[in-house]
Amino acid sequence: MIYRFLLRDTLASRAASVPNITLKNNLLFGATVVFLFAAGQVCAAEGNVPYERIDTSNAIIAQYLRATQSRPDPTGERAVEIEINASVPRLKKEGRLRVLRQMSKVGQITYRVLGFQGDNTVKNQVIARYLQAEQEGRGKQNLAVTPENYKFKFRGERGVLGKDVYVFQLSPRHKRVGLFKGELWLDAGSYLPVYEKGRLVKNPSIFFKKVDFERAFAVQDGAPVPAHLSSTIQTRLIGKVELDVSYLNSGPNSVCDVPGEEVETSSASLTASH
Repeated sequence: MIYRFLLRDTLASRAASVPNITLKNNLLFGATVVFLFAAGQVCAAEGNVPYERIDTSNAIIAQYLRATQSRPDPTGERAVEIEINASVPRLKKEGRLRVLRQMSKVGQITYRVLGFQGDNTVKNQVIARYLQAEQEGRGKQNLAVTPENYKFKFRGERGVLGKDVYVFQLSPRHKRVGLFKGELWLDAGSYLPVYEKGRLVKNPSIFFKKVDFERAFAVQDGAPVPAHLSSTIQTRLIGKVELDVSYLNSGPNSVCDVPGEEVETSSASLTASH
């Protein structure tokens, strides 16, 4: 999964950096220092975060909101090519769909199918459901990662691929379809999101038992845009479903000259029946 190896290396480096404190029985001062250190660790574990840490957290969140809300989504009126790979291991079925996504000025999303390979059941029952969820959730402010929808808990700073990131634990304030419990990583230089992962707190379909995901972002025209998504969905009927989505590129404002079949997720050729 995305960044899993980075998380492993980061945790290993953090473990290696923990100081080795030796307690000398004949030094009362040394014992007091160790006691206070241990007490501080317990307080942090219980959520008693120092004021400096709270101030730092609030400042980072404020910068994050300014960085993300002051710029419109650069993909809003562009054609974005998306490749979706889906598989159902239990049924040994899989499929790959390439589409060109276009969003109108009023927010309506349409898709132009560029090609499909694989099982039609996977296309209609897995991929189409994902595209329909994307249509329904696009641009909804009640799903945005903001303090109105989430509680932010600062987990510290990490080094990833030579860059520093701020890590926040997210807990949704509402049990609403589209919200998740997990983590958000922010670039320490731009305060833009680079990675998020978690589990949806409310399933978008009665056929789903749980939905886990990881999403990586890229910066385009000074704004964050999705670059890659991996999701594992536990369903009630067909077991585990694996979904891998890559956002390949952005094109001109019009997709009329691109070969393909223009569809919506409600059409017969790409439908998600409920």
